[in-house]
Amino acid sequence: MNFSALLSLVLMLLQLWPCSLSTQNCSTQNTDQDFTAVRRVKRGWVWEPLFVTEEQTSMVPVYVGQLKSDLDKQDGNLKYNLTGEGAGSTFIIDENNGKIYVTQKLDREKKSFYTLRAQVLSRSTQLPVEPESEFIIKVRDINDHEPQFLNGPYVATVPEMSPEGTSVIQVTATDGDDHSYGNNARLLYSLIQGQPYFSVEPKTGVIRMASQMDRETKDQYLVIIQAKDMLGQAGAFSATATVTINLSDINDNPPKFQQRLYHMNVSEEAPVGTTVGKVFAEDSDIGENAAMNYFIEEDSAGVFDIITNNETQEGIILLKKRVDYESKRRYSIRAKVVNRYIDYRFLEEGPFEDKTVVKISVENTDEPPVFTLENYVMEIAEGAMSGSLVGVVTARDPDDDDSPVRYSIVHGMHLKKLFSINEHNGTIITTKPLDREIASWHNITVTATETRNPEKISEANVYIQVLDVNDHAPEFPKYYETFVCENAVSGQLIQSISAVDQDDSAEDHIFYFSLAQEATNNSHFTLKDNQDNTAGIFTAKSGFRRQEQFYFYLPIVILDNGTPPLTSTNTLTITVCDCDTEVNTFYCRYGAFMYTMGLSTEALVAVLACILVLLVFFLAIVAIRQQRKKSSFSEKMEEFRENIVRYDDEGGGEEDTEAFDISALRTRTVMRTQKPRKKITTEIHSLYRQSLQVGPDNAIFRQFISEKLEEANTDPTAPPYDSLQTYAFEGTGSLAGSLSSLGSNTSDADQSYDYLIDWGPNFKKLAGMYTSHRSVRE
Repeated sequence: MNFSALLSLVLMLLQLWPCSLSTQNCSTQNTDQDFTAVRRVKRGWVWEPLFVTEEQTSMVPVYVGQLKSDLDKQDGNLKYNLTGEGAGSTFIIDENNGKIYVTQKLDREKKSFYTLRAQVLSRSTQLPVEPESEFIIKVRDINDHEPQFLNGPYVATVPEMSPEGTSVIQVTATDGDDHSYGNNARLLYSLIQGQPYFSVEPKTGVIRMASQMDRETKDQYLVIIQAKDMLGQAGAFSATATVTINLSDINDNPPKFQQRLYHMNVSEEAPVGTTVGKVFAEDSDIGENAAMNYFIEEDSAGVFDIITNNETQEGIILLKKRVDYESKRRYSIRAKVVNRYIDYRFLEEGPFEDKTVVKISVENTDEPPVFTLENYVMEIAEGAMSGSLVGVVTARDPDDDDSPVRYSIVHGMHLKKLFSINEHNGTIITTKPLDREIASWHNITVTATETRNPEKISEANVYIQVLDVNDHAPEFPKYYETFVCENAVSGQLIQSISAVDQDDSAEDHIFYFSLAQEATNNSHFTLKDNQDNTAGIFTAKSGFRRQEQFYFYLPIVILDNGTPPLTSTNTLTITVCDCDTEVNTFYCRYGAFMYTMGLSTEALVAVLACILVLLVFFLAIVAIRQQRKKSSFSEKMEEFRENIVRYDDEGGGEEDTEAFDISALRTRTVMRTQKPRKKITTEIHSLYRQSLQVGPDNAIFRQFISEKLEEANTDPTAPPYDSLQTYAFEGTGSLAGSLSSLGSNTSDADQSYDYLIDWGPNFKKLAGMYTSHRSVRE
């Protein structure tokens, strides 16, 4: 392969920049289109431009160019040397003539240029004859990469009925070739699938609406877009991507009733709120664009209502008022449905509503009797004799057969004792006289039952008011405590009185007060009517004597203004008090009590003195007994003190016999009942041996601890009263064994106590006891 053939395959110019290491100056020369060689001279260097194309492959090295020095006489005395990126591997040089060859396939997308250094050496001296020069080799690009859609497949959404030219989405492809040279990386976009609904801009890849589309016709489109490099020229690479375009809904369709006429039925027994039927309108839109509301447009009687079920989008017709087959058997109403959310852009296409007619027939049923009134109010005077007429209730069968009706009273057995009803004509009468003061109103429930169909029952409330009759005389509202001083003067007011009446009066009560006939000539007191339903009691003389008369009883007559007027006689008790001008109520009550008991003041004082003496004597006896108990306890405490020795120091031993004062521990809050200590030595030995074979969670171990704790709590003579430490259990499997002497197999005879002698004089007595004891045993 010669140099001219290689140049014809180059798609990108490889340029060579010689650079001087000593001066750091570089110059570049581009070749023209016919690749004419240009000679350049730099410090004795002479070479032609070098070219290499990526992806060149050959079984033998491919010639790239030649480096030549003007000092080269072609006599073989000079040697060319090549160093730098890829020297010796990717690029080699013929050291005799300076020709450069490429030995490997080059990829511009991996490495677009190489920096090399050339030097000429003398073969005889191996020294450079020219300064080292640096140059760069660029790899010319070829179209060896296909375009790629990195983000595909694409999904886009656009509102339906969007105008032509609306942007939907932009797709972008990439090409790994060189963007700065030629058309290898210049892409051109086109549609393979999607016409005539969509179009694409060739250079940008923006997909646009080509026509208006209705979602209700088709809601999804699959568009295939192609990208070609080299601007779509022959031999270009291409790639495709899919774009799923969804049409989102807009409110461009009105609701439509499925039927122009609906027929429904409702029973005349149906209560208010009963569902009569349902109507349904369809809307081709979805979501909130299909939401609708239902209305009743024509219903002159106002018997029916309609609500919207937001989940099913149905109109539910409800009964708003009770219907009666005998009154009206058919109804005709007009229902309307309207979109809840309206897109005003489409209003010009027509109203977004629809109407339909609903005919409703009333079904006849056997209805219960109907009272002429739901509630009856009647009156009767109190005290009316048994059998008096209270009133009449009336009910009838609304059906065509007009069945006879039977009446009765329910709700409360006591009401039947007061009232009864004629089961044929509904007449209510009393069964005993009524007292308004006991109950002024009576509420009863009357039922009407069809004789031909006893299951058909209706009820009505009857409210009976008992009218008042003046049958209660007025009286004092309370018991009056009236007192008068012995030295009271004539004309002094000693009491104001009033009256009450249990009867009801159409007008305000008016009471008249006067003294009874037998008290008219009373020379002690007088009465004055104040004409305001009150009266005053005055003294008629000066001076009263308790010794002569302690109480006065004054009869007073009270008259009301009822029809007929009633009177009553009330007695006012007046007590004479030993006072000056003002009455001491407590003292007067006390004097009255003593007068009633027949005791004088002197006698009462004597009785109180005796009680006080007895109380003092009793308290003295109690105090003496408490003192005796306290002294007895002190003697016992002294006995305890003599028998207790305190060992609370480190040294001293038995020589320290200072008594321990246990009075600080013997407080009343910690006193315990003395109990004899139990003989539990044998039990302790037995429990200890058993405890050695078990763990702390075993019942035997817990029993042993409980016994020791109980002993310490119940024994008041075991010092120091607040602590008891028992080392009876070391633990199962312990290498140390038990620290307790109980059950020990080792006797004292096996132990040596000679070391006690070395402890000093303080332990001399203890050492003597143990060493002598051992000598005796030996």
